[in-house]
Amino acid sequence: MKVLMVNKFLHPAGGAETYTFKVGRYLESQGCRVEYFGMAHKENIVGNQWGLYGDPVDFHKKGISADLVNPLKIVSSPDARKKVKSILEEFQPDIMHVNNFNYQLTPSILEGAEAYRRDGKKLRIVYTAHDPQLVCPNHYLYQPGTGQVCEKCLGGNYIPCILSRCIHGSFPRSCLGALEAWYWKRRKIYGSLDVIVCPSEFIKSRLDTDPLLAPKTRVLPNFVRPVAGEKKTKGSYILYLGRYSREKGILTLLEACRELPDIPFVFAGGGPLEDRLRETENVKNAGFLKEQELDQMIRGARFTVCPSECNENCPFSVMESIMNGTPVLGAIRGGVPELIRPGKTGWLFPSGDKETLKNMIRKIWDSSEPESLSRSCGDVHFDTIEEYGKKLIELYKGH
Repeated sequence: MKVLMVNKFLHPAGGAETYTFKVGRYLESQGCRVEYFGMAHKENIVGNQWGLYGDPVDFHKKGISADLVNPLKIVSSPDARKKVKSILEEFQPDIMHVNNFNYQLTPSILEGAEAYRRDGKKLRIVYTAHDPQLVCPNHYLYQPGTGQVCEKCLGGNYIPCILSRCIHGSFPRSCLGALEAWYWKRRKIYGSLDVIVCPSEFIKSRLDTDPLLAPKTRVLPNFVRPVAGEKKTKGSYILYLGRYSREKGILTLLEACRELPDIPFVFAGGGPLEDRLRETENVKNAGFLKEQELDQMIRGARFTVCPSECNENCPFSVMESIMNGTPVLGAIRGGVPELIRPGKTGWLFPSGDKETLKNMIRKIWDSSEPESLSRSCGDVHFDTIEEYGKKLIELYKGH
């Protein structure tokens, strides 16, 4: 089997990239031939033998000029359409597995794939929905300006995205994001997808609001890396792991931390709100950790906290915590409740409710529940890449 893996970044940048690289390596281990298509970048760690890559597009540059330069590249990319068709013609894969592509490669890559099909070539297009981008222009179902969950764009009315400046707080960028969503919805480009892999029931339910997408969605929860060694927690601190940003509930968690000065907290990760951690004396910033260091940090925690205020998909942080035998106090938001079994592997609290979060942290810290739940975490199973990969290949084959 030949597989073209498509992702806008071909260097480490986030969860979608980790997924792309690990799935690619698994497929190669099974005898598949794998090539990659994405943007050209000096730090790319995978690629293709023909040197075909999309032109670099930076949607995060600040300033009026960055907002207005080459806006059509964000909506449609003739360059990406031409190059993906060229690589399809050279490679002639059985599968094109698409991951993140909006705003850089743009859905033009699907036009290129459709043109390839019209030439009489067989190609199955599989898309992994790492976020609800196909139905929400800012891909969070969350308003950054207000800090509130928002689903107003579901159904195809993207005006709220513009009014709320949902994309980087920028009016021009939000206009472009809404235009991009409207343009491709009118063209029904996502009808070219054969299968949409949804890591959670939550993300499936949101994509299913679009009648064009609903028949294509299949739930396949994310995989986790296997962990080795002693999983019993030491119980010396409470751990947060992930991005330090508002939508992840960091500000709410820090408020709770300040009101619990006798309890030590450790944050592992990074992000735009990193400076705010220094304002709280009982919070230690461990920064980004490598896999083995992260496992040790998780195992040394009494429990972890996932306070997200945006609609999470299938957060690796929750899965990795449970796999390491550390229970999780998680927000009732998005796909988080699908991963936590209250009374078995953790606890749930209303997202954004600082008082309830604080009271639950105090109650759990003062009890023996973490030790008890740590033992029952061992009864939970999440797929490894090998188990996940076998199921993915079945979807590739149309089973």
